[in-house]
Amino acid sequence: MGCGKELLTLGILCLLGKCFSICDQGFNSEGNKCIDVDECEEIPELCGRYTQCFNTNGSYYCQCLLGFTNIKGTFNFTALDGQCKDDNECTDHANICGHGGNCTNLIGSYKCTCDFGYISDNSSHEYCIDINECNEAEKKREDLCGGKGTCKNTNGSYWCKCSNGYTNYGNDRTPCSELDCDGFNAKSGPEPSLGGLADILVMMRNSCLALSNPSVAGEVKADGEALLEKLFTATEAILSPGHLDSSEDVSKLLGTMENAIMLIGPQLKHNHTKLETNETDAEIAVRRGKTRPTGPIYLTNEYATLDTDWTTAAGTGSYPGFALAALLSYKNLEISNNRSFEELTGHEKDGVDPDFRVSSRVVSVVVSNPSTQNLSRPVNITLRHLQDREESPEVSYICAYWSERGTWSTDGCYHPHSNATHTVCTCEHLSSFAVLMARYPMEHTFGLLVVTKIGLTISLLCLLLCILTFKFCRSIQGTRTTIHLHLCICLFVADLIFLAGITQTKPVGGCRFIAAMLHLFFLGVFTWMLLEGVQLYRMVVLVFNATIRPLYLFLTGYGTPLVIVIISAIIRPKGYGTDQHCWLSLKDGLIWSFFGPVCLIIILNVFFFIVTVWKLAQKFTSLNPDLSKLHKIKAFTVTAIAQMCILGLMWVFGAFLFEEGSSVVAYIFTILNSLQGALVFIMHCLLSKQVREEYAHFLSCICTPQKKRYSDFSSTNPSSSQSQGSRSGQHTGESHI
Repeated sequence: MGCGKELLTLGILCLLGKCFSICDQGFNSEGNKCIDVDECEEIPELCGRYTQCFNTNGSYYCQCLLGFTNIKGTFNFTALDGQCKDDNECTDHANICGHGGNCTNLIGSYKCTCDFGYISDNSSHEYCIDINECNEAEKKREDLCGGKGTCKNTNGSYWCKCSNGYTNYGNDRTPCSELDCDGFNAKSGPEPSLGGLADILVMMRNSCLALSNPSVAGEVKADGEALLEKLFTATEAILSPGHLDSSEDVSKLLGTMENAIMLIGPQLKHNHTKLETNETDAEIAVRRGKTRPTGPIYLTNEYATLDTDWTTAAGTGSYPGFALAALLSYKNLEISNNRSFEELTGHEKDGVDPDFRVSSRVVSVVVSNPSTQNLSRPVNITLRHLQDREESPEVSYICAYWSERGTWSTDGCYHPHSNATHTVCTCEHLSSFAVLMARYPMEHTFGLLVVTKIGLTISLLCLLLCILTFKFCRSIQGTRTTIHLHLCICLFVADLIFLAGITQTKPVGGCRFIAAMLHLFFLGVFTWMLLEGVQLYRMVVLVFNATIRPLYLFLTGYGTPLVIVIISAIIRPKGYGTDQHCWLSLKDGLIWSFFGPVCLIIILNVFFFIVTVWKLAQKFTSLNPDLSKLHKIKAFTVTAIAQMCILGLMWVFGAFLFEEGSSVVAYIFTILNSLQGALVFIMHCLLSKQVREEYAHFLSCICTPQKKRYSDFSSTNPSSSQSQGSRSGQHTGESHI
């Protein structure tokens, strides 16, 4: 028996008549035959990832897939000769995607994407080729650059060449828009009287002309941020000196700022820009693109919030390739002159016109929509009040805008909601806005008018009796009585003017005169009160020579108030008289020309009265007090303190009488005012023994028959008068205390 020889490799082992085959590596024996082993099939992962396995007779070899390379650099290899790694075609082959294409490496491959303005073209040796947007737009009958723009193709893009008078604001692919630079021409209208405004107009006009000139615009790169900063710096120089009183200047400034924002906005590099100075606060949002932007717009700062949408900002007319919305707040621009409120009508209450006041910052809203006078939907502007104050029957808030006529107007604006701090204004057009506070005169009810007339009448009658008593009652003549007399005269004149002229606001000159007279005589009341305190101090502390020369009394009692009034009238002549009352204006601090001296006098008198009471207490505890004299001083001190309390308390409430508020303050003020004359009459006349005796003697003379009174009068001799005068001098006790 023999063994097969076709697959015998190592030899044949015959044992006991049987033959066995021994095969080489890579073969398997089957009986006496050696058969090739397919390693690729038996071990699928033999070559590793990203490879292909090839079987050979008795062996195998591996190759990397397309896009992969063996790490040892061999083409055919075995499992022991390394693995395959990915080829980065993007780095290994420059410009593999061609000009305008971007290569992205993939596992075993790569991907080409074309830049904007390029399209893939497999038939070309370059993968991405340029799109001629100008030709494509012409085929589709699209207008890329507007009616006055010429489309110029570039690699991957295009740009619009604008004609004279048109611009794309430095954005090459934006349609050309017409520029009206005449809005910045100071010579087109009246010469602006506002300092610095002409400089802004020149600066913005030069920038506008440069943009509208193709040769210049191509050389100068637009820098909206720098121009915006220059604009606000120039505006700060205008507003920082103080308030603007001219409506024409205000209109010119607001119009110039709105036009400037419209010119600068499209030149800004960023879609959202905020800039704040000491006088202004601006926030500008810009959207660019071939299609109109949509979505909400929410711009806010410390003083205002704008709530609208891009559809309203862009409008429905021709689209220039961009949309703009801006919110501009003026921190110190308070337009409050009387003329600015002339066109505010229809806000009367019970037939009474209110007093208007600007109660928020002035805010300008600017959008690229050319039809801002008739918006498709209203915008909401939330304005913060300058002072927190709830609405009340005496106060209401009004949403207004600054019209082209230089006045505040409410047409097309209303406020759906107000609280103590903010008012929401809904307007159907855009301009410069503010919240106006309408203050209605405090409603003087019939009861209050009756109390006022009765109270002041009682006070005037009592003061008249006091004046007659202090003037003609010989038993009480002296320094103290002189002070009482002129205090009553000042209070009588002040109350009489108050009763007759406090509400007589027309004519303005007469109202200012009444306010000045009230200022003078009420200051005189408190000055004579101070002299009472000084006299008390001299009587108790100095004891001897307590009299004061009348000349010094008159210079102090009338001269000091007169000096204060003259100085106040020179510094603040318009502060005398308001739209509702002939009294000092509560603006600009003029009221302190009254309350300042009053507070000082009350403080000094408190000091004098404390010293007086302390000295009186010492005298009452002495061993041999003169009780009658001390009793008089004590009574005088008590009445003076009570008098000061009534007057001081009255003007605590008087400080709030001319502000909007409840009528309770007016009742309290009127009642206290009526107590002044009555208190002086009771304390210094009815409670004085000498005065009561004089009253009794006077009444007895009236009741006595004419003949007897004549005989009594004729029997009076100079000696008796002299003795009576000497007795009256003793009664006063001024020279002996």
